[in-house]
Order: sequence, then C-alpha cells, then structure tokens
Amino acid sequence: MTTGGKPKLLGISKRGNGYLRRMLIHGARAALPSLAKGKTLLGEWLRGLLSRTHMNTAVVALAAKMARIIWAVLRSGRPFQMAALPSVG
Repeated sequence: MTTGGKPKLLGISKRGNGYLRRMLIHGARAALPSLAKGKTLLGEWLRGLLSRTHMNTAVVALAAKMARIIWAVLRSGRPFQMAALPSVG
C-alpha cells in the first residue's frame, strides 16, 4: 500500500507476539521523553509527531519504528548508529 508514492508502513499488529509488542510499547514509553529532547533526526521526528498527535499514538509509532530498526540491525549485522541533525551554517 502506498500513499503519495511512499510505502505506507503499518503499525504493530495485535495478531503477532503480544509479549514482544508489550515490551516494545513499554520501551518506547520509557525512551520517548529523552529521545524527543535529543538533537537527532529521530528527536525531530518525535517532536513533530507529538505536536500533531496524542502521546499514546506517538508511543505506538515509536514502538513500530523501534521494531523496524531492530529488524534492520539484526538483518544487517551492523551496529545501530543514530544520525545527528545536520549542522546549519
């Protein structure tokens, strides 16, 4: 499914592993405040998301993003490097 030429990534399914989903949600809820304050691309994305949606929606979106990051790290075998915001000027 795509929207505007970009693939639409769906959320965390309730049909999957309930324990894993619960742990991702708890981790996202704990990490959200500090990640949202960070000067990273993820922090910028979270601040924008929090300005548009409810806190719980942002937590589930972060958990889904974390699941995709975890999958990519496990698949590639490379360590995760959080990208910093590009410096202006």
